[in-house]
Amino acid sequence: MSRRPDILGEFTADHQAVTELLDALQAAPAGGTERGDRLARLTDLLFAHCAAEEEHLFPVVQHDVPDGGALVFRSIHDHLAIGQYLSDLQAVRPDDPAFDTLLHGLADTLRRHLRGEEKQLFPAARKALPAAARTALGDRLRAERQALAAPD
Repeated sequence: MSRRPDILGEFTADHQAVTELLDALQAAPAGGTERGDRLARLTDLLFAHCAAEEEHLFPVVQHDVPDGGALVFRSIHDHLAIGQYLSDLQAVRPDDPAFDTLLHGLADTLRRHLRGEEKQLFPAARKALPAAARTALGDRLRAERQALAAPD
């Protein structure tokens, strides 16, 4: 019997995908088109992920988790910083030396953010939210993602 992941499992899987894509972006050669392509995929993945966390998880954490407001505030602050790095990266060519500097800043911010969510936010949510609620949120998130991915 397979077990559907709850919302925290969904977001942890997103974090793994983000980390793998970030690693691939950092390993891509400076002169090729790979960097631009990988940056575009990472940007799409991160914006979708951040929007999903803000819509599906953060309101529940803020309401039901002790000190949830502070946890959510830190995550939203990080989301804004990550978004700024992505915007700045898209404004420079992948072979520009500034790209590497910005990419390093993004990587540091992103890795710290993912660790913080996985070590603080997710465990607090797991403790405060019943398994059935987490599963229902995961189901809702998957259904929304499937609807967005479905062809018109």
